[in-house]
Amino acid sequence: MEHRSRTTHPLENPPIERIVRPFQDFIHKEASGGIVLILAAVAALIWVNSPWEDSYHQLWETHLKIGAGSFLLDMSLEHWINDALIVVFFFVVGLEIKRSILVGELSTPRRAALPAIAAIGGMIVPALVYLSFNSLGSEGGRGWGIPMATDIAFALGVLALLGRRIPLSLKVFLSAFAIADDMGAVAVIAVFFTDEISWVNFGIAFGLLGVLLVANRLDVRNPLPYIAVGVLVWYYFLLSGVHTTVAGVLLASVVPIRVRLDADSFYNRARYLLDEFKRHDEDSNDMLPATIEQRAAVQALETECQHVESPLQRMEHAFLPWVAFLIMPIFGLANAGVSLDSGLGSASTSSVTVGVFVGLVVGKSIGVTLLAWLAVRTGVAVMPQGVNWRQMFGVALLGGIGFTVALFITSLAFADDALIADAKIGILAGSIVAGAGGWIVLRMTSSHN
Repeated sequence: MEHRSRTTHPLENPPIERIVRPFQDFIHKEASGGIVLILAAVAALIWVNSPWEDSYHQLWETHLKIGAGSFLLDMSLEHWINDALIVVFFFVVGLEIKRSILVGELSTPRRAALPAIAAIGGMIVPALVYLSFNSLGSEGGRGWGIPMATDIAFALGVLALLGRRIPLSLKVFLSAFAIADDMGAVAVIAVFFTDEISWVNFGIAFGLLGVLLVANRLDVRNPLPYIAVGVLVWYYFLLSGVHTTVAGVLLASVVPIRVRLDADSFYNRARYLLDEFKRHDEDSNDMLPATIEQRAAVQALETECQHVESPLQRMEHAFLPWVAFLIMPIFGLANAGVSLDSGLGSASTSSVTVGVFVGLVVGKSIGVTLLAWLAVRTGVAVMPQGVNWRQMFGVALLGGIGFTVALFITSLAFADDALIADAKIGILAGSIVAGAGGWIVLRMTSSHN
């Protein structure tokens, strides 16, 4: 039987794809999320220091009601952002933590030792530096957790600007160190910034987490049950008094990470389905959709692709762009606004501003470098391949970019507007100096690579 030869034509990008491609390329660059967050923070500063300052505060103080009956929540936009939207960010952080511990940079003691120990130094030393300027009993004492945090998006964004000058092992170390640092920040929020606990609501929330754990064990892979029950977990955490960011991390811990197909099985199944697709190729026309058999093969292949990827990976991939390009910029716009006219004068002599600034720039760099050096010196850990100590110090400086989580801890630590403004100025100044300093050190030490 003579088969028809089928003419193939090179695929041409449709006009709409040529329009959106630059935006897609921008989204997939490592530095893009940090750039958008910077723009949001700059916009907040310009807005607050303009003649329209009142409109900035009025916007975030606007109340929004969601729900009905006994489930009605009435909060300001600022609270919706800091108690609800930020939970999605911490959910993604939780997914990254779980993946890193089970299959990633923190999956073995040898891999986890150096970034974990460095993160401990990067939390303890900045907190001690801050407390050297603000005693625990003082009005600014509650801000000791502010300089402990590292903004992973900003730090990796700055590192990405250096391109191939930076060894891959250094990027892996920074990612692992920042993830370990996030774990510490969540623990600090849970333990030290929870005032009163409603044990009934707390128990209901954990009961719902137990339901999701059972779903995990039953290999329920559809994300919808986890999202639907997760909203209820968030609601009862909100009522319990334990900050809802903890709910985000705990929800991530019950998302399945197992796959149904291993790599070899997927390869064999995919080859079979592609062969089936090719076998029916002679029955289709170039200008018409695929045949019934080909569509069946494509649908089966889509199912196999889902089985070779874990629900955790799919959810992390789905949520990450929304977090990077919508949630975090909104958070930055709502929280980075501080009046420089009235704030700079008091901030220059404020122990809170100085404590945060020195903690981020000096405490973070010394803490990370010192603990990492001790770990390597004593044989507990090994240096990443191709990394020298000057580069390690540069990465430690980047750890002082504490923008997002630092601003968030500020909102938990202080109720006084003046203290919040002082802390924000310290965060902004410290993050800028730490980021620029880290970039300069890494640029100088890596230019020969």
